[in-house]
This record gives sequence, structure tokens and C-alpha cells, in this order.
Amino acid sequence: MKTQTYILKCQTVATMDPTLAAAYGLLTDAAIVIENGFISWVGQHADLPKKFNSLMVKDFADRLITPAFIDCHTHIVAGGNRAEEFEMRLTGVSYADIAKAGGGIISTVKATRSATEDQLLTSALQRVDALLAEGVSLIEVKSGYGLDVECELKMLRVARRIGNSRNIRVVTSFLGAHAIPPEFSGRSDEYLNQVCIPTLKRAHAEGLVDAVDGFCETIAFSPAQIAKLFDVAKQLGLPVKLHAEQLTNLGGSALAASYAALSVDHIEYLDEAGVKAIANSGTVATLLPSAFYTLKETQVPPIDLLRKHNVPMAIATDCNPGSSPNSSLLLTMNMACTLFNLTPEESLAGVTGNAALALGLQDTGIIKPGLRADLAIWNVNQPAELCYRLGINNLAQRILGGHYA
Repeated sequence: MKTQTYILKCQTVATMDPTLAAAYGLLTDAAIVIENGFISWVGQHADLPKKFNSLMVKDFADRLITPAFIDCHTHIVAGGNRAEEFEMRLTGVSYADIAKAGGGIISTVKATRSATEDQLLTSALQRVDALLAEGVSLIEVKSGYGLDVECELKMLRVARRIGNSRNIRVVTSFLGAHAIPPEFSGRSDEYLNQVCIPTLKRAHAEGLVDAVDGFCETIAFSPAQIAKLFDVAKQLGLPVKLHAEQLTNLGGSALAASYAALSVDHIEYLDEAGVKAIANSGTVATLLPSAFYTLKETQVPPIDLLRKHNVPMAIATDCNPGSSPNSSLLLTMNMACTLFNLTPEESLAGVTGNAALALGLQDTGIIKPGLRADLAIWNVNQPAELCYRLGINNLAQRILGGHYA
């Protein structure tokens, strides 16, 4: 659509605006006025201000409009695949045991180091296109499969190129503290000091990084090591987030909260003290049900405690070659409901407004005047259908910055 100012009309709009009393922030017989890429008015069509009467109207009849989806945790740039490890896990070998034997993240590191930028971009775009087809407007992309200076920078450059190759917004996270590379085996402090932190500083100087992430686990980095990394991020003015409490409870979430982290992710083993800490800091809990499913985990995140302490819950694919080879947010939403017992409303909030919060973004994620016109139009008439159906993509149209995409 070339017109910059127009009206969208439809039967149902799930604004996901938490200030509205109705579930999903639902409006019926609704209209949305879009001007120059932003939402200027939203409400019932009967209440449309007269000053908009001359605008072109696009009537989507009985369809549903939601905010466009946001995938706030991905490792979408990666070399190779780990189908062989998938087979191993099916025979009972644990994710941790595979990692200790040189598989897991390290096997992807080898494949990523050997790939060119163009090869990494080509493979990443296949996964990105699957997300675009499901109404995604924004993705977060992490490094962390290079674990040396040049390959970490290579991954971040490829992530930036995704935004130039497709009509999608991309934010990047530096995840140099993802694993300890083989050449630094048993010398994690040396890796942190000699490679990870210097690479972060260079990535920041080159404008390649929007946030800093880490993996706080017994098979990765300790809370003290993560704190050292986060101190550098703070000096650089970069926000932080953390993979925490996925396999054990090391107190990573509480540490992240002390740095006012944007999000803590996975958190299957988070206790109530950790939940209180992130509640007090305003940190978002990002749930990754696809990794839980793929690894056949049994420890469910503390959903009731997160609700009790009013912690916003985001949901993401965790798209990666090993623990979550998943490029479908619709499937992820269903998993969040069936595996973690989220409501469909919580699930939809998890890939819209709360996902935006998990990235520190205030301009998208809900349908509200003043925000970007990033929208998804669906061939359904009630929001719960988005979580309910399996194997059917009901997207009718994606709108990014007011333009059909």
C-alpha cells in the first residue's frame, strides 16, 4: 500500500494494551488510523473522529488484527546442524553430557567458524523467512557460536545484514560468554579476559551490539564471571540479559536483576527469591518452551510465582541448531500453553508487548496511538485460535511501519 495515511477496519482488534479492561485489550467493530508509519488513533469505528472521514479505508471484515509478533530470543545465525545429537538425546544421553564430550554449543562453534558470512546469511534467512510468514516484525539475534574475536564479529555483521536483506527489524546481543572454546578448556577466566571482553569492546566500537548476554550455568560461566562481563557492559552503556537457571540454580537471575537486566531467559530452576529479585528490578522473564520440549526437560518454570509477583512473561523460539531447532512462534505459543500452562492471552502478550519489554523497546508490541504500526492480520476471529491450531498458519497480512510487508 503506497498511501501513508489510511484506516484499517475489522471486526476484532487485540490491542494487547494492558490499560484496557477487556481481555487481550480487545476492541470490536474497530478501526485503526495509520499515519506515516505510526498509529494515530484506535477505537470502535463508530467513534472515529470526523477529521479522518476522508481517509481511504481497508476493510478486513471479520478478521483479527494483533500487534506484529516479536521473537525476542534467537540464535538464528549459526553454521551446520546437530541432528546427530538429537538422535543421541533420544537414546537417553543428556544435553549436559553431550556438551561435556565436546558436542552441543562447541560443535556449532566449529561449523560457524568455518562458514563464510554469505553462507551464514543464506542459512539464517531460511529461518527468518519462516518467522516472517507468521507475522513477525522484529527479531533479536545473538552471537555466541564464534567464541573468538573474528567469528563473533562475523556473526554480528551477519545479524545486521539480515535487517538489510529482509523487511524486518533486527536487534543484536553479544553472547561471547556462551561457552568456553576448546582452545581455552579449563581456562575460562583467561578466555573471558583475553577474548570475550576485548571482543565486546570492539563490537561496541563498530556499532554491532545492542545488548550483552551470557550463559550462567555449571557448564558455562559462574555468577562472578558474568558480573565481570556485566561491569564492562555497564561501562559501555549497554543493557544486559542472561541465560539463567536453565539446568541448575546458581543465582544468575538475582545477579542479572542487580544490573537491572532487560530479561532473564529459560529460568526453569528459578526459586521464589529469584522471582522477587527480578520483580523488583522490572526484569522480564523470557520463557523458552521449545528448548524445554526438545531437551525433554521436566522442571517447569515457576509460572505461578511469576504471576504472583507480577513479572512480565515473554515467549521466544530460542531458534538454534541444538536445543531448539524451531522457527515457529505460533508453535511456540501453543507449547507455552500446553507445557507451561500459560493462558492464550499470556501467550499472545509474550510475543507482543512483553517481548518488546524484554528487548527494552517502547515503540512497538501493542496497538496504541503513538506507537509504530507493526501489525499482523489473521484469518481468524478470536485471539485464542492463534495458540489453538497446530500446523496451520492463518496469517493474512503483515504490516511493518505502516506498509504492507
